Amino acid sequence: MIFLGMKNKLGKLLSLSLFALVLNGASTGPVFATEYSASFKNADINEFINIVGKNLNKTVILDPAVRGNINVRSYDLLNEKQYYQFFLNVLEVYGFAIVEMDSGIIKVIKAKDAKVSSIPVVDDGLQFSGDEMVTRVVPVTNVSVRELAPLLRQLNDNAGGGNVVHYDPSNVIMITGRASVVNRLVQIIHRVDKAGDQEVDIVKLKYASAIEMVKILNAIQKPAAGSKNTTPSILKPRLVADERTNSLIISGEPKTRARIVKLVKSLDDELKNNGNTRVFYLKYAKAKEVVSVLKGVSKSIEKGGKSSSKSTQSTLSIEAHEGTNAIVVSAQPALMSSLSSIIRQLDIRRAQVLIEAIVVEVSEGDGINLSTQWGTPYGGTQFHGNGVTTGEIVGAAYEVKNSDDGDDLTGAASAIAKVAGGIVGFAGNDWGVVLQAISSTTSSNILATPSITTLDNQEASFIVGDEVPVLTGSTASSTNSNPFQTIERKDIGIKLKVTPQINEGDAVQMVIEQEVSSIKDSTDTVDVVFSTRAVKTTVLAKSGDTVVIGGLIDEKVTESVDKVPLLGDIPWLGHLFKSTKSSTEKRNLMVFIRATIIRDDKTMSNLSTRKYSLIREIQKLQREDGINLMPNTDAPILPAWGESHEINPDDFAFPEGRQKVTKDNSQQEAL
Repeated sequence: MIFLGMKNKLGKLLSLSLFALVLNGASTGPVFATEYSASFKNADINEFINIVGKNLNKTVILDPAVRGNINVRSYDLLNEKQYYQFFLNVLEVYGFAIVEMDSGIIKVIKAKDAKVSSIPVVDDGLQFSGDEMVTRVVPVTNVSVRELAPLLRQLNDNAGGGNVVHYDPSNVIMITGRASVVNRLVQIIHRVDKAGDQEVDIVKLKYASAIEMVKILNAIQKPAAGSKNTTPSILKPRLVADERTNSLIISGEPKTRARIVKLVKSLDDELKNNGNTRVFYLKYAKAKEVVSVLKGVSKSIEKGGKSSSKSTQSTLSIEAHEGTNAIVVSAQPALMSSLSSIIRQLDIRRAQVLIEAIVVEVSEGDGINLSTQWGTPYGGTQFHGNGVTTGEIVGAAYEVKNSDDGDDLTGAASAIAKVAGGIVGFAGNDWGVVLQAISSTTSSNILATPSITTLDNQEASFIVGDEVPVLTGSTASSTNSNPFQTIERKDIGIKLKVTPQINEGDAVQMVIEQEVSSIKDSTDTVDVVFSTRAVKTTVLAKSGDTVVIGGLIDEKVTESVDKVPLLGDIPWLGHLFKSTKSSTEKRNLMVFIRATIIRDDKTMSNLSTRKYSLIREIQKLQREDGINLMPNTDAPILPAWGESHEINPDDFAFPEGRQKVTKDNSQQEAL
């Protein structure tokens, strides 16, 4: 770049024939602005730029590429604004442009380089005109900038400093070029964007169904088979049915909308006096349940409507055909439209819920029992639960005494067999004593994971266990001629009953009854004892999350002493006349629940595949381990997921002499 000042060359100035006329009025009159008149003949463009810069008090920087001579003549007087535009026009004709800096300095460069310089960015509120180089960002509302930009490039000076680019995410067009050209392109954009603006008409139907009307209109506008649809997209109306208000929403070009509205009103009038009978085939709901809802709703609609005459009521008929799960409705068109909308909203696919319960119980217990029992012909001691009685002790003692060889211990052995734990004793001639000590340890670890899948708001139950008979009563006559007993069967095992309700979003409310029961070993009662862990509650859980619904953590210490009065209180010796039992028990019980919402077939397939594959892997491990004593026999295994399981006749052995049928229906003798 070079900076040019004014050159004091009088001859050159005269050749340029530049005249500046200053018109001054009288001393008492107004002062007029400076006006310019210019004529240039074969003048150097650098001198031209230099003189204009001086007259306008502008500092000008020239690109070294600015070269050439100009020829221009002005016959009118120009004010300062016109004179500046005249300067820009001359530069535009010869392929140059200016870039005005914030400091007021003007740069003169080639037009094609101006688009990457710091030219001003303007919008609708800041107008530029003439040949200034500007950049403008134009938002487009109704049409695609991707389709509009190629058209604008054909109208812009792309060979010079013009440029048109688009930005899809914001749907805007950025235009760079001379201000007058840019303004022209912006006007074109606004007109095209306005032409693409689609207003909306809403037509509320009185008699026809909005959804059925949309189907009819779309069929009318659909081109014939084999023909090409050459209608521009802007001229194609869009039709949407609003079931809630039974209205038709029409968007598109005004004339097209008017034609559709006229057709809709004509079709709606034609159905005004006609009855209607339709068959609705349900996909998901049960016809019998939906019919009960429709009958109640239709009564409310008739009471609230104007047409409640006997003739209207007599034409209403709603029946269910369970064989095809269909509903047959006969009603006036207005009522038919309402019932049709209700059926569509009720006949939707209900979500399902997979409920997985986890019951974990870990318990352990320790106990110790120490007792001493005496027996004589005149009396003895007996403590509950020690197995052997004092009479058996005395009997064993006499048996030993009366034995010829003293080795007959049959009675003593029988008495000892009834005692648990370790015992030590002595049998004299007429008395006996037994010291018994026993220590016990119990532990259990129960893990149950029942799961069940059910529909939303549908109760489901699950049980795995046994039916245990329980004696509830018995009767016997004096002669025992007709004795009988009453027995009730009780389900023992794992039970799960649940009713899920899917709330808005992904939360599930569940009414849960969970029970794990078993038969408890006990010899202290007259009948069986059941051990039960049950919980009944209502919880709210997020889909896929595990929540705790119940739990028990307890620790029990029990100590009991049975003793002979007075004798059992004697220090040290009192232990010979007492029985002591001590026990501790700890139990941890927790119940968890997890609900998973299943809204589509893909989710159901994924869950089923996971469970199926788990069982199949367990069976594969069992097959690899083999069957003891049957090495040539394979354990059964599920087929791969998605494969059908067919029985192969070759896998079975046939008795000798019988025939089997092969795949080609021919008969062969069995080997």
